[in-house]
Amino acid sequence: MVETIGNPLSWGARLLGGIWHGAEDVADGMASDTRVSPRVHRLDPGDIGKALRMGLADLRRSRSDVLMLVIVYPLIGLALTALAFDQAMIPLIFPMVAGFALIGPLAAVGLYEMSRQQEQGQASSWGAALKGLRMRVMGPVMVLGVYMLAVYAIWIVVALEIYGATLGPAMPESMAGFVRDLFTTPAGWSLIWIGCGVGFVFAALVLVTTMVSVPMLVDLPVGLPVAVAASLRVAAKNPLVVTGWGLTVAALLVIGSVPMFVGLVVVLPVLGHATWHLYRMAISFD
Repeated sequence: MVETIGNPLSWGARLLGGIWHGAEDVADGMASDTRVSPRVHRLDPGDIGKALRMGLADLRRSRSDVLMLVIVYPLIGLALTALAFDQAMIPLIFPMVAGFALIGPLAAVGLYEMSRQQEQGQASSWGAALKGLRMRVMGPVMVLGVYMLAVYAIWIVVALEIYGATLGPAMPESMAGFVRDLFTTPAGWSLIWIGCGVGFVFAALVLVTTMVSVPMLVDLPVGLPVAVAASLRVAAKNPLVVTGWGLTVAALLVIGSVPMFVGLVVVLPVLGHATWHLYRMAISFD
């Protein structure tokens, strides 16, 4: 049977129907599923290394497809740096780059889906991963994404205020001058310590709310409240391991960002896959 476009009214009706069903899926994904009961397990510090090794193994199995998903993020880092130089916003280069940790869970959604497909013995690829992220997944994930982006934006504003209260308010004339003032003046060291302390608070907030919730939403349609609550429970039951994981993520992101962000092509997929396996270690379902 040959399918035709039809008249504008019928086409519009089908379009509205598709939008309506998509909105219903999104709404269903927001609600808690009372049939699902996540069980939180105690983690061992050695689980961090185990998760990283498993993440590296996942990268090796689907190397080219993973690179397709993450290669854009080093480019974003370079673009942000260039923007900061062009607008004489040199003090914001480090806060913008460090902010990758605040939006990392959103960037890794496709990687979580690839790890899930590999667990089930399916052929994982970036195309199959994106296809597997249905509206029931993307609705709640995008809500968390808006939350992460909002935290990132607030962090940038706060970082600029910290600079204004220490080395500012005038912008530095050059990168060399900024680095010199940063490490050779009391105001510069105040900027370092205050900035790192406040940045740690922002990073901890995102870590405890998304470490488990985002991969859980990719795994099962548990609903946004259940996923976030489970993530908070994991952090409360395993504070040392969660802190160690956060420091590991921060250290690897710094290492990956140093050589013109090229290292992020490897660091991001390893961290993404490792987060999935850490979620599997921390959560089981009744």
